[in-house]
Amino acid sequence: MTTTKPTALVVSAHSADFVWRCGGAIALHAQKGYDVTVVCLSYGERGESAKLWKQEGCTMERVKTERRKEAENAAKALGVHDIKFMDVGDYPLELSRDEKFELVDTIRAVQPKFMLSHSFVDNYNTDHSYATRVAIECRMIAQAWGHNPGEKVLGAPQLYLFEPHQTEQMEWKPDHFLDITDVWDQKWAAIQCMEGQEHLWHYYQNVAENRGNHFRRNSGGQSGGRNAKYAEGFKSVYPRTVDEL
Repeated sequence: MTTTKPTALVVSAHSADFVWRCGGAIALHAQKGYDVTVVCLSYGERGESAKLWKQEGCTMERVKTERRKEAENAAKALGVHDIKFMDVGDYPLELSRDEKFELVDTIRAVQPKFMLSHSFVDNYNTDHSYATRVAIECRMIAQAWGHNPGEKVLGAPQLYLFEPHQTEQMEWKPDHFLDITDVWDQKWAAIQCMEGQEHLWHYYQNVAENRGNHFRRNSGGQSGGRNAKYAEGFKSVYPRTVDEL
């Protein structure tokens, strides 16, 4: 997995989350030459697959198979370098010590320039906020010289929290808007791969349009007043080190 390209890592609670919430960022950075790795902690097979479970004769394995196929197709549409499925189960999402160490191994192998995961608060889906706590914990472990001594330790990648579903309920306030207009067609293609959650397709199109408006309103002097049609919002966790403002 070692690469000379810049890298990024997405920690997704379920196998569809990365598509809705940061598919544009994935496609845009892939276009810029990044190798983007996505880790799906679970398939969302219990809590996010209602359409599949309503089909007669549906089984757990069938749901997992369908969810994996959808995610793989979406990842291909976005230009994902590698997608991993840890299959730890959802509702509730829980990782053992060894499963956390497995994620640490991935973080160290990828050596991401930045990471992406969920909001700190999600009272409608605690799997999401749990995934971010795990991402922060595993980022910390990956930085520890005493964890598997001799391995290359992680530096200090920024962790960006992508937009939750009901933003105003989640204590999430964006400090970055990313113009994804040039890769919107890729994100829309990836969204349509998620057939099990078709009810969310146009919701996330609307989110991207609204964030495009916010990008335009805030871009003068920063991004040249660019007329972005679609954007994604992110909240950074750690301080940013800069040479000028």
